[in-house]
Amino acid sequence: MSASKWIVGGLACLGLTGLTFAQDDMSHEAIAKRLAPEGELCLQGEDCGTQAASASSGGQSAGDSAMGGEAVYNNACVACHDAGVAGAPKIGDSQAWSTRLEKGSETLYSNAINGFNAMPARGGNPNLSDAEVEAAVDYLLENSQ
Repeated sequence: MSASKWIVGGLACLGLTGLTFAQDDMSHEAIAKRLAPEGELCLQGEDCGTQAASASSGGQSAGDSAMGGEAVYNNACVACHDAGVAGAPKIGDSQAWSTRLEKGSETLYSNAINGFNAMPARGGNPNLSDAEVEAAVDYLLENSQ
């Protein structure tokens, strides 16, 4: 038998062996898992999973008290403003906040509502009302002076 026949025969055996190993991953569940989407599309005006967050804050709206601003901050702002991600001024950094406050609180409100530099509009939660975003800004300012 020639060497080429041995090579072809060996490759065929390896290919068949590989198929038996691959069959373990060919179950309907494994295929469905591989084909499942990575995330979900959320359109403006839809819930987008925020009802659970507002229910966990006791259903209190941000305009009711400083606790509302704190709840909004903890749900939408904390990830960036606690660590200073992408240049976000940290909560408690009075110098960083005083230079921003020189532009006026209305500018801070507008930037938080509409987005500014790397910060997404409404802290990335399109379901927050203007009053809730403003309450979160007020909470940041109160804890940064």
